[in-house]
Amino acid sequence: MLHDIWFLLIAVLWIGYFVLEGFDFGLGILLPFLGRTDKERRALINAIGPVWDGNEVWVLVAGGATFAAFPFWYATLFSGFYLALFLILVALILRGVAFEYRSKRDDPRWRRAWDWAIFVGSAVPALLWGVAFANIVGGVPIDKNMEYTGDLFTLLNPFGLLGGAVTLTLFMTHGAAYISLKTEGELRRRANGTLPVIGLVAAVTAVAFLAWTQASSMVAVSAVVSVLAALALVGALLANRLGREGWAFIGTALTIALAVAALFLHLYPNVMPSSTDAAYSLTVSNASSTDYTLTIMTVVAVIFTPLVLLYQGWTYWVFRKRISADRIPDVSEFATPPSAS
Repeated sequence: MLHDIWFLLIAVLWIGYFVLEGFDFGLGILLPFLGRTDKERRALINAIGPVWDGNEVWVLVAGGATFAAFPFWYATLFSGFYLALFLILVALILRGVAFEYRSKRDDPRWRRAWDWAIFVGSAVPALLWGVAFANIVGGVPIDKNMEYTGDLFTLLNPFGLLGGAVTLTLFMTHGAAYISLKTEGELRRRANGTLPVIGLVAAVTAVAFLAWTQASSMVAVSAVVSVLAALALVGALLANRLGREGWAFIGTALTIALAVAALFLHLYPNVMPSSTDAAYSLTVSNASSTDYTLTIMTVVAVIFTPLVLLYQGWTYWVFRKRISADRIPDVSEFATPPSAS
């Protein structure tokens, strides 16, 4: 019973991570294209400045919860997907450094280089997370010792790459919705115009991926949730067309949340299916910790999770105002040191 609850909680953590970090990634990918001046790019970065590092905490908690609740799943996943996860980590580090370093010099080429570093640091995880989850759901070669027997190129199969395309385009759509909600003026108009184009591409790739997933093994509940995800994306596009930017953002957030939920519903009761032999698959039963460990974890989660959610919700409320490039000061106004008196 407890291992089922923790499978659900880990699914919720991944949903929270993809919904919150999704618009971060999407904004980072769109940064060099929607931000046509340095002030506009600074405005875009400021739009996620107070929240991006807090959003990343969700993946740390998800990884820690997996380690404690399902140690065999964690061991197989992080050893087998080591190189892909390492590339994600390097990209996240590059993105964090870029946020901090782009304003350190009053040099357009310096700032432009870091802007492209933000693009790379956002696009690589957006793609590889989809590749990883597609392979987890579709199944990977695992032997009787619960060890992954493939390599990085095993993960780069058509199904995995399609999953990567889905997360990449969905996050870009989500990012465009966030930009249109958080900015004013020309940035807002560009984001509103970009969202339908990217959203259409995301819809096509997502439908193809979810159809492929259900065709491989039909799961009724997962199929229903997949349809709801598609309807949420359609609703987001309609809301954007009507100028209801808040509803458009809610729609893209629901799309990502329902799509991830559909994958976990399709996965259960497995946590990592084996393509070598179904008998070697990792499940919520054979990959979990003891009931005593799960009980302690449950008590800790019940106490601290509401506090963390309240704090993060408060952060979003405090920084809820729109941002305009017109209100961004010139670099010279704060970069030039005061003269000695």
